[in-house]
Amino acid sequence: MIKRYPTKQIFIGSVAVGGSAPISVQSMTFSKTHDVDATVEQINRLHFAGCDIVRVSVPDEESAAALKEIKKRIAIPLVADIHFNYRLALIAAESVDCIRINPGNIGEKSRILEVVRACKERNLPIRIGVNAGSLEKHLEQKYGQTPQAMVESALYNIKLLEDADFTEIKVSMKASDVLRTVEAYRGLRPLVEYPFHIGVTEAGTMFGSTVKSSIALGSLLMDGIGDTMRVSVTGELENEIKIGKTILKSLGLIKDGVNIISCPTCARLEADLVSAVREVEERTAHIKEPLDISVMGCAVNALGEAKHADVAIAYGKGEGLVIVKGEIVAKLKETELKERFLEEVEKAALAARKEA
Repeated sequence: MIKRYPTKQIFIGSVAVGGSAPISVQSMTFSKTHDVDATVEQINRLHFAGCDIVRVSVPDEESAAALKEIKKRIAIPLVADIHFNYRLALIAAESVDCIRINPGNIGEKSRILEVVRACKERNLPIRIGVNAGSLEKHLEQKYGQTPQAMVESALYNIKLLEDADFTEIKVSMKASDVLRTVEAYRGLRPLVEYPFHIGVTEAGTMFGSTVKSSIALGSLLMDGIGDTMRVSVTGELENEIKIGKTILKSLGLIKDGVNIISCPTCARLEADLVSAVREVEERTAHIKEPLDISVMGCAVNALGEAKHADVAIAYGKGEGLVIVKGEIVAKLKETELKERFLEEVEKAALAARKEA
């Protein structure tokens, strides 16, 4: 069992972050934030997919002014992402649940303190977002774009906020590669008590991002590091949530929905397993109860895996077995097998719902 680092708990809207709170999965819209309808539509898509907290970019005053209306029309906490112009954070603070700033590009200390003052007045947390590509000049000159520079940047900016008597802080330290990201988080973790938002920035398309994020976030989570997380994908919004939730499920950190166990395929296959697994995944996506279901193409893997699955299907030549909690409940022709299997999955989900 993974033991998480003890951290201070803060609240982003109604969502607890840190302490004993569940690890939250976040995402970010790519619409123009001043386009309220488009931004709300994207946020609602993310919410439906299971997103816990959403961040929007605030590049100009029109976008900052739109936050008030956006906030009225959504049901998950809203984070304003501010770069360069601290005045946008002052406007955003009137409407959102959290301000994210990258102190490395906000500028002089007095501007950061103005943001702190606005957040203190409204009891808003601040996420210090350190990015390897935009560090303070004196740190980059001294250390380069290294994990050490990222840790020093985080410590420097945490102290700025603490000196202003502000401790409602969350920290992120992102690089575009796995090793720097992991080393930076590991370096800072023993030094502060604040919750961490973890992720790899600019991670790439779905394939590349899934690999990078699974390695980096998986490594950190196994170390007990991470209180919120984002899988950054260039592409469909929902994929970020799907990958993030799957990482957490794979580590046993959440029990949410169906966990599908399927064999990697080989010459022993007696059915079109790829199509079967795809259909099972689509037709069980609505299930929120934690279930382990197994879809196997032959008897070699099936019998062992089926003992531990809530519901399993084992294909044979022209026929197969449906197995519930290790017991064979049906032997059917291949044409009848999948529907019976899915019926048993629905029954198992209903039983789990009633027990809860």
